[in-house]
Amino acid sequence: MTSAIIVAAGKGTRMGPGVDKLFLEVAGGPLVAHTWRNFEASASIDEIVLVVREGLQSAFAELAAQHRFSKSYRMVAGGRERQDSVWNGLLALSAGAELVAIQDAARPCTTETILAQTIQAAREVGAAVAAQRVTDTIKESDGGEMILRTVDRARLWAVQTPQTFRVEIIRRALATVRERGLLVTDDTAACELIGQPVRLVECSTPNPKATCAADLPYINSVLGSR
Repeated sequence: MTSAIIVAAGKGTRMGPGVDKLFLEVAGGPLVAHTWRNFEASASIDEIVLVVREGLQSAFAELAAQHRFSKSYRMVAGGRERQDSVWNGLLALSAGAELVAIQDAARPCTTETILAQTIQAAREVGAAVAAQRVTDTIKESDGGEMILRTVDRARLWAVQTPQTFRVEIIRRALATVRERGLLVTDDTAACELIGQPVRLVECSTPNPKATCAADLPYINSVLGSR
């Protein structure tokens, strides 16, 4: 069985005060509905776990009803940090789950192709992540104002989601993070901590995340073109 965890418990503070970015309308529907629909429609996914902020369960249930989502899903409450929310999602997986794709709820343009590719890569090596090569020139600063040096971009990748794993591997990796009291910014960093190889799966189509208001027109355009 292959499961998906959609992490929808963040506060999205960079979008502005009092704004829940997941329910902003893009391409004719709430942003999170597009993300959910991608996994609802995927032949690769058997069940969905939504990790949501406490108090929003009814809003997500209404969303499922409005869009007639029928694939098996359950909701769990998020944690203090993203890694805590993912951990809660992992605890809620069905006993038969062998692989899990972890997805940012605010990344609604993920295609079935990249999802299937990360699942296959995780099946082969244990962990995989959708990623794109860095094409901009990257500079390291001396504290935020002056350039210290130019970083060689030839070996740099921007990682995205889905981040896909064998379930026992990501559970062990995040358990290690929790035991050591560490904070990681993504799930593959937990795998690095335990020495688990992670395969980069190059994403050839736009897969943006809604972080600030300026991202929405681009996401709207990408979704509209599909």
